[in-house]
Amino acid sequence: HLEVTVYARARSVRFWRVKRLLKRKGYAFEVVVDVTEDGESDSRLPNTDGGRTVPQVFVDGRMVGGLRELRALDRSGDLDRVVHGEI
Repeated sequence: HLEVTVYARARSVRFWRVKRLLKRKGYAFEVVVDVTEDGESDSRLPNTDGGRTVPQVFVDGRMVGGLRELRALDRSGDLDRVVHGEI
């Protein structure tokens, strides 16, 4: 497995759902919590073309997306291939 990192706000429902999906798939992942609550982005969140909203999931440093994108990858079967470095 490649390294999976999730950037998120601690009290986000979407973050909880991302964690649940990743755990269900059996993937180990690191969580970087953006503790700002006022809508300001945490400096630890990588600056990407996808914006600075959270949660954001990265696999081996490559942005995969948020909850919506993660679910779509899971439904298509591509999430396993992404995490295993096949695509």
